[in-house]
Amino acid sequence: MKKIKLTIEGMHCTSCVMLIEGDLEDCTGVKNATCNYAKGECLAEVDDAVDTNEIKKIITNDGYTVQAMEEI
Repeated sequence: MKKIKLTIEGMHCTSCVMLIEGDLEDCTGVKNATCNYAKGECLAEVDDAVDTNEIKKIITNDGYTVQAMEEI
């Protein structure tokens, strides 16, 4: 299990947060996702085997931009 922090551009309300969190948590291997639209950040706990490019793709498909991703 690893934790990742994403910087996301375009979140501006709780609906944005709910959409991203829900879609990430539906992804196999994502155990928890918590977004903060005021900070433009998302913290997620994921299995080691999860492809982080898939995480980026989910967020991009939701209409947001991943500016940065780091393992914490």
